[in-house]
Amino acid sequence: MHQPEPDGRLRVLHLTQPVDGGVPRVVTDLARAQLAAGLHVTVACPAGRLADDLRPLGADVRHWAATRSPGPSLPAEVRRLVRLLGEVRPDLVHAHSAKAGLAGRLAVRGRIPTVFQPHAWSFEAVGGTTAALALRWERFGARWADRLVCVSEAERTTGVRARIAGRWSVVPNGIDTERFHPAPVGTVRASLLPGLDPAAPLVVCVARLCRQKGQDVLLGAWADIAAKVPGARLVLVGDGPDGERLRSRAPESVLFAGAVDDAVPWYQAADLVVLPSRWEGMALSPLEALACGRPVVVTDVDGARESLPTALAPLCLVPAEDPAALAGAVTGLLRDPLLRESLGHQGRRHVLSTHDVRRTAEAVAGVYRELLTTTRRARVAPTERRESIHS
Repeated sequence: MHQPEPDGRLRVLHLTQPVDGGVPRVVTDLARAQLAAGLHVTVACPAGRLADDLRPLGADVRHWAATRSPGPSLPAEVRRLVRLLGEVRPDLVHAHSAKAGLAGRLAVRGRIPTVFQPHAWSFEAVGGTTAALALRWERFGARWADRLVCVSEAERTTGVRARIAGRWSVVPNGIDTERFHPAPVGTVRASLLPGLDPAAPLVVCVARLCRQKGQDVLLGAWADIAAKVPGARLVLVGDGPDGERLRSRAPESVLFAGAVDDAVPWYQAADLVVLPSRWEGMALSPLEALACGRPVVVTDVDGARESLPTALAPLCLVPAEDPAALAGAVTGLLRDPLLRESLGHQGRRHVLSTHDVRRTAEAVAGVYRELLTTTRRARVAPTERRESIHS
């Protein structure tokens, strides 16, 4: 393990690919907290908004050209990381999500204390032979992670059931509860959707437009919802590979906001926030919505139950890929304003007490401290034993 900076600062290297969606928000929040705590923070990632957001914070951002999925470019991506490791000389490597976890662990191979955080397991995102290969890698690659950090107990359980062996820590996702806060619905909605009837029930989904997030399932449920709740509108906030296909099948009551720099006003404008994911580790969008005092309907995938107060689960959780159940839950809540208000208040209290980003950052710092202490003891022990033998 390399020595810390001359001034005593711990050198942490975060590796991430993707650079859009929830993972980079987690990386940004961690980098901000770690810089404030005095750590030397380097982030290696492809070019994009993440790099632009990190530089003003004071992070050392290194360009790492890498595709989102494994492919023929992987060996070159690993070689680039090996060179980068020699330049940065980190005390600890924290790899985020499947691709960086794959390339990072191949580059480090246990030579530096390594944390791997899957942010949802890669083998859940694919099927057939690809899923089998992804699972085989996760089982093998776990030997090169000194700690596996999961964002929910459910995600850890999925890993254990898949026979991935390692030392586990569960650190629930957190969000900035000062940035995500309630605001008057009417005022915010008028600024975002000036032509919309202020009394129209508004459902918002904030997520990358991709198969994982299940917007196609939501569109499948929307005809039933719109028929039972006259005037209801749905806004899909985000962009992604499924954008064109989703737009081609959406009725006029569905609006596409595209990618936005700040999703907070969209949460604040909503009567109800929906995230019909097919898989997750613990999604940020429901936490952000609850922090804004808005009730949510989410699918019962990893992390969803842990995101909600116990009282909300019967009303707000539905099975994945079940348009009828999704339509029923959304319709019921849109028809009951007083219940929505109560659920929103309960949700905000829950996030304030359980999912504040400061708690998350401190929990990750605790993982780092424990890991580095254990590693140092392991390296010192052989020397102490040799001295004992010769004394």
